[in-house]
Amino acid sequence: MTNQGYYLPGLYVREGSIPVPLDWAGSEPGVWRAEDHSDQAVIRCFYRVVCAPEHIHDDLPLLVYLQGGPGSGAPRPLNATADGWMAEALRHFRIVLPDQRGTGRSSAIDGSTMASLGEPRAQADYLKHFLADSIIRDFEHLRRTVFAGRPWVTLGQSFGGFLTMAYLSNFPQGLAAAFTTGGVPHIPADAYELYSHTFTKMAQRSQIFYQRYPGDQDRVAAIADRLAQGDVVLPGGDPLSVERLQTLGADLGKSGGFERLHWLLDTAFLDGDGSLPASGASSSRATLSQAFLEGVGAATAVTPLYWPLQEFIYADGDCEPLRWAAQRVRDARPEFDTAARPLMFTGEAIFPWMFEQESALRPFGPAVSLLMEEGSWGHLYNPDRLADNQVPLQAAVYADDLYVPSELQLDTLSRVGHAHAWVTNEFEHDGLHGDRVFAHLYRLALERGDLEGLFPARG
Repeated sequence: MTNQGYYLPGLYVREGSIPVPLDWAGSEPGVWRAEDHSDQAVIRCFYRVVCAPEHIHDDLPLLVYLQGGPGSGAPRPLNATADGWMAEALRHFRIVLPDQRGTGRSSAIDGSTMASLGEPRAQADYLKHFLADSIIRDFEHLRRTVFAGRPWVTLGQSFGGFLTMAYLSNFPQGLAAAFTTGGVPHIPADAYELYSHTFTKMAQRSQIFYQRYPGDQDRVAAIADRLAQGDVVLPGGDPLSVERLQTLGADLGKSGGFERLHWLLDTAFLDGDGSLPASGASSSRATLSQAFLEGVGAATAVTPLYWPLQEFIYADGDCEPLRWAAQRVRDARPEFDTAARPLMFTGEAIFPWMFEQESALRPFGPAVSLLMEEGSWGHLYNPDRLADNQVPLQAAVYADDLYVPSELQLDTLSRVGHAHAWVTNEFEHDGLHGDRVFAHLYRLALERGDLEGLFPARG
């Protein structure tokens, strides 16, 4: 562990890194030691611990943040108030920010990593070790070895809620309490079921967008007609297809997403004052502005592991192969065809074409295709243990959540012991990053007595 601490505005930061096995099979967190397994592949689990400067020497309870994703590292805070949940948590906790394996400084993976692994089968086998069953074992090992086995509180945002349910299923003794925001998976997991819900929501959200900005319906159609010619290229060299244009809808479930998409479309055409091109043969050759192309490239770029792992977060134990579940749902919904008008946007879903058209994803394509046919995965959830759960769980369920449907979240929570749902339509999926959601969840848990014993008595 790094002993030298440093300061950010309103924060004191310490950093550390521990070895963990690539494959946890046959090993127990807290017991495994790298020096005893010299023949085993080892990766790193990196973490930061942050607190308010005035609490450096205080014995505060630990809160570990389970980042959304998959494939995303922990937040890199700019200051104590830049992220709403952190500003509140710093008042009560010492915060642990671990990078999930394969991200940030925890043995990060990108296209060059895939190339170094050789054949697709080896690549696929490697990627299978970067899902929730391994992530929670890394974090439990971190808790037992670096933090002396002290139970901690988890805060799971989005995919972090999936990690929370896996943690409760496997190592409930490690948790004093748990919070989730927009991230309770449906159990049993079923990717096809999930996408059946989210595609319906995306069709509704697309229609709402066009109702709010009626001029954008024709503008999107004109852009799609231009892209259908097949000769538009993004600044990074990737082709801009109609399918990739549709993925701009992934932002429509976040605060400000409607407005960001509207203003991106606003200057799509370079001709004249940016108005729609005249109809007819010339419209199919209209020039799309460089600013628009750069904006689309930026809006559709993601962390390297986000799309390659996306469907596999729904694979639990022995199950039917996923076989591109989102694409199968899409194929059954003609309103999402690239030629349909109005053009529907798609949400958080992966499709085979991504691994052909997008240069950042191309190195993952053969391995992902192999994994789509896999039927054996690590075990994530234990329904019996969740039913008997004794760890207080407070969940923020967003009624209009575009990514993790509220109806599926509530069905799962109805079968989890000591689980409490705060259902609200005031926030989008990223509501945690404002200044109200975590403060409210914390107050609910405190008033219910769920945090009793975490804090020293005050005279």
